Amino acid sequence: MRPRTLIKIDRRQALLLTASLLISRGDALAQAAAFPMRPITMIVGWPAGGPADNVARAIAVQMSSVLGQQIVIDNRPGAGGNIGSELTARAKADGYTIMLATVASHGWNPALYSMLGYKPIEDFAPVGLINTSPGTLLVSASSPYRTVRDLIDAAKQHPGKLNYGSGGVGSSQHMAAATFKNLAGIDVAHIPFKGTAPAMTELMAGRVDMIITTGATPFVRSGKLRALAVAARQRLPSLPDVPTFEQAGVKNFYTDNWYGLVAPANTPRPVLESLNAALAKALANTDVQRQFVEQGAFPSKPMSINEFWGFVKKQMPEAAELVRASGAKLE
Repeated sequence: MRPRTLIKIDRRQALLLTASLLISRGDALAQAAAFPMRPITMIVGWPAGGPADNVARAIAVQMSSVLGQQIVIDNRPGAGGNIGSELTARAKADGYTIMLATVASHGWNPALYSMLGYKPIEDFAPVGLINTSPGTLLVSASSPYRTVRDLIDAAKQHPGKLNYGSGGVGSSQHMAAATFKNLAGIDVAHIPFKGTAPAMTELMAGRVDMIITTGATPFVRSGKLRALAVAARQRLPSLPDVPTFEQAGVKNFYTDNWYGLVAPANTPRPVLESLNAALAKALANTDVQRQFVEQGAFPSKPMSINEFWGFVKKQMPEAAELVRASGAKLE
């Protein structure tokens, strides 16, 4: 056995080390107390104009007002949100980079991709939940399908002829429609787009037969789209005449899409608490609540940092089961 080497530290060295640690801790606390001192970047792993981007911009405006510093949206679309997630995971952990987390980045993608460039729990620190938003089955205003049964019957009569759009492979629209396919026993083709906005444009033009997505209430109210059903346990206040899938005859189909905020791992706790408090004040704003309800979402009640992380961890196995049921898998 090799003898242990003892490192001797005299009293003077010990005092200097202690002082250094105290100064370092004091500097960190001082920086956290002064946070934020400059603009904050919010990374959104989806294109501008889509549901995720709309949520990010609505909450960023109010949080900027509370914090006294602008929150700048940085859209980094691609790979089902993975590009933005990887970028955030590698960012400096000082609170000046945060990310709009979704059920994709912290639920589906870990189960969907065989190789992921980030760890959904270990590489991030929680800030808080923004809202939950069930998907709505939509067709164009000129579509011949007026009910879910109309669409299912047509798909069964013409296997493989109908299609559905999505914001990309692994997106919420992809996962929702793949699950709907399995539950309804129909064969419909998937047409992935580079974001939800172009998919919605093609849907309104009638070149896509259907889509299941969030944030579409304004399009339905304006008469550009027709809503057939909502993947929720209750009807949306913004679309009271649209039945749930359960009411339309498709049992056990719910899409619990959610949006929240995270920061890189090891972001100082006082900074996370500041961001969490700003988020809570933003969510209490009546204008934000109105925007979310009009988009077909349920604004979150204030959650502590620990409560939000517990929510994410609870949702992950449920999201993984949805991926398994869909049969989707990506490299």
